[in-house]
Amino acid sequence: MSRAKPVLRGLYAVTPDLDDTASLCRMVEASLRGGAALLQYRNKLADSRLRIAQASALLPLCRQYKVPLIINDDLKLCLALDADGVHLGASDGDLQAARARLAPHQLLGASCYDQLELANSAAGAGVDYIAFGACFSSGTKPQAVQASLTLFQTARQAGLPDSVAIGGISLENAAQAIAAGASAIAVIGALWNSADIEHTARQFHQLFTHRAS
Repeated sequence: MSRAKPVLRGLYAVTPDLDDTASLCRMVEASLRGGAALLQYRNKLADSRLRIAQASALLPLCRQYKVPLIINDDLKLCLALDADGVHLGASDGDLQAARARLAPHQLLGASCYDQLELANSAAGAGVDYIAFGACFSSGTKPQAVQASLTLFQTARQAGLPDSVAIGGISLENAAQAIAAGASAIAVIGALWNSADIEHTARQFHQLFTHRAS
């Protein structure tokens, strides 16, 4: 039976740069219990061996909670694990070639920063979602160019794929990105640095629940 393509909506948790796989799994499971809708495995400090080990450990957790696992910037790893998709930056691979290698049920996402032109190009290459950011001042990428929240409405009006807001997303400002038209909010620091990850994930999740009610 073919797998359905995941729906992009809600809290999109992006993993921190952590070399302790057991701690990473505990943190991720807390976020999944709290209602994270998608998980992106991203570790910019890990070597290939650690990335394989960590992604392999996270996959059964995501399967248990029925949450898609997206691999950051590593199409080969995504395909090897049969993960639920891959997310590529502007210099991390050809989108059209990636789409051709992915199965129909696997998501392809693209970073479009503050550029609608990149979003249009990504849509033409067959991506399932686009990401704009940094939407706010980001601790993960403090030098990132800020992306206007008007991009989300413009992209939606142009019929572009679902969009993800990333960069400096917190409980204090997430509602602004959602109201602007973001289908999902990618969160790093505000989630993993919180004293209670499960509770914080639930608070982010509830922002979408309240929007639908």
